[in-house]
Amino acid sequence: MTAPAAAVPADAAGNWVERVAPAFARPYLRLARLDRPIGSWLLLIPCWWSVALAARTLRADGLSPDFLAALAYIVLFALGAVAMRGAGCTWNDILDRDIDGKVERTRSRPLPSGQVSLLAAFAFLAMQALVGLLVLLCLPRFAQITALSSLGIVAVYPLMKRVIWIPQAVLGLCFSWGALMGFAALMQALPPAALLLYAGSILWVIGYDTIYAHQDRADDEIVGVKSSARLFAQATRPWLAGFYAGAALLIAAAVAAAGGGLFAYAGAALFAAHLAWQVARLDIDDPALCLRLFRSNRDAGLVLFAGFALQALVG
Repeated sequence: MTAPAAAVPADAAGNWVERVAPAFARPYLRLARLDRPIGSWLLLIPCWWSVALAARTLRADGLSPDFLAALAYIVLFALGAVAMRGAGCTWNDILDRDIDGKVERTRSRPLPSGQVSLLAAFAFLAMQALVGLLVLLCLPRFAQITALSSLGIVAVYPLMKRVIWIPQAVLGLCFSWGALMGFAALMQALPPAALLLYAGSILWVIGYDTIYAHQDRADDEIVGVKSSARLFAQATRPWLAGFYAGAALLIAAAVAAAGGGLFAYAGAALFAAHLAWQVARLDIDDPALCLRLFRSNRDAGLVLFAGFALQALVG
């Protein structure tokens, strides 16, 4: 069964996919969320943090980082983030196709609307996973092992909303894995700075995805899906402040463990200020504002990366 080409997810109308992509490709691009690149950015940014902070750690240890290799990893992680985020979204939609059909914002997605068959979705998933594998093969062995260690968490994440009240915590484990990958690739080790960065990123993800989940709070209650937005409800602001404060403190500790530096600390301070602004602006009953605040985390993450990258360059 094929749905009309005009069947577009309610949260994806008016983007480049609808404007310029060939009609036959649109459902697959939507399935991979290429119409909404914010997810790829949020998966990629901890990878870039990790590369830059690993380079800073090497310089603090009196070693000379291979900046050409670091640049190559930045490009490879970008390719991998797009492919693996697309694969993750495809897998999520395969598992959630019945739930998505009951939620206003997602009922027009390719699988519940019939634009893509289940078999075609599995084939598309395999194609994206192959791209991820090709990226993986370009990394050092330690980084390959580190990346493969995340697959179990990635596989079970879509099921967590049926099991636990904060599935965002499992998403944090998945989306923050990149905070380990730059260290694994550039240093072939996971020093304390990597683990602190990973922990800080997990809290950041829980925070921003709680904001995102408030768009679906009413539908989730009807369907019976668990989320931190439902759990925290009107108490979301203090919980969000706690998660974001923890993220800022752990990331600052990662900077200290990596050797510190004015630019790195400045990036961490600006990142923390942006998170504080999100807490102050939050209105959980305004879905459009929640989406804007969620998307603004790309800018917060890039500011932090800029601070780390400048510190790595100047030493």
